[in-house]
Amino acid sequence: MRFFRPGVLVRLLYPDALFRMSGDGKSLCLTFDDGPDPQSTPLLLRLLAGRDLRAIFFCTGAAAEKYPGLISLIRAGGHLIGNHGYLHLDGWRVSCARYVENAERAAPFTSARLFRPPYGHLSPAQFRRLSKSYKIVFWDIMPYDFDSRFGPGNSLRTLMRLIRPGAVIVLHDRPGSSALLFLEEFIDLAEAEGYNFKFPSYLAGGRSC
Repeated sequence: MRFFRPGVLVRLLYPDALFRMSGDGKSLCLTFDDGPDPQSTPLLLRLLAGRDLRAIFFCTGAAAEKYPGLISLIRAGGHLIGNHGYLHLDGWRVSCARYVENAERAAPFTSARLFRPPYGHLSPAQFRRLSKSYKIVFWDIMPYDFDSRFGPGNSLRTLMRLIRPGAVIVLHDRPGSSALLFLEEFIDLAEAEGYNFKFPSYLAGGRSC
């Protein structure tokens, strides 16, 4: 079963986390998980630059340490870097101490302010520990671009069916993701419906897209 939005229980458990932007009208926030990657990251950056759009890239510390030049390119494009853990750990399968250590290990290579839990899985204890230092960022729409069985057409239709003002959209920056196959068409369709793309200015320390 696919869950395109986080459940009500998750939103109630983590009320201080970011799922949707508020007060920004018909704005959408693009985010990309799992990078940086030498195949997909430059292509995503080129597409976003061509549309003068900014996004948040939630990078694993291991990939960021391996490809520091790509991290520099992301930042040079005006995008934000978020922390996605050093390794892509499932918070439901590891202890709180190990999970927090994994995030802290990634911080020097990614971010010490923004954190997205891999798989969207973290326990209340992990949330309490990490939220002392990080803004925890979930998402409002997951179009399953990482799932080859779902296909780019279904991902695009899912986005157009579910977008709403303030939606935070999670896509993936890695080979095998179909995001590059539908992203530009999605941008065109969303803009035709009056949407714009930005991230919350407070996440950038006052800098908006």
